[in-house]
Amino acid sequence: MTAQQRALFWQIVRYGLSGLFITACQASIYWVLAAIVGTHVQIANSIGYLAAVGIGYVTHSLFTFRGQAGEGGHGARGVRFVAVSLVSYALNALWVGLCVTLMRWPEWSPIPAMLFVTPGIVFMLNRKWVFR
Repeated sequence: MTAQQRALFWQIVRYGLSGLFITACQASIYWVLAAIVGTHVQIANSIGYLAAVGIGYVTHSLFTFRGQAGEGGHGARGVRFVAVSLVSYALNALWVGLCVTLMRWPEWSPIPAMLFVTPGIVFMLNRKWVFR
């Protein structure tokens, strides 16, 4: 394994660890608000998303993509991060809309897609565009 491949491997490991934490925070906030509090599912998803954006930027900057400064400093990187997080939000809103609203499945049903599909797409966007 080359040094570049090892670096990518460990970056994926760090992303997996931090991504699970960030996504679990978002999904937990969503589920508590939607299932326990009775908040509309899209509002609950929005609140979970906002919390995850803040947690995610700090975690990915300091841990996941450490050593990758990115172009333009924190300001430009922050704007790109928010853009990617909006993609993440849209995907999670899609899962909630499809599973809960359209299919009338339980509130927890979009969580598997939130945990596995969305993070894979967002990793590639963060790696190739935000923290390049």
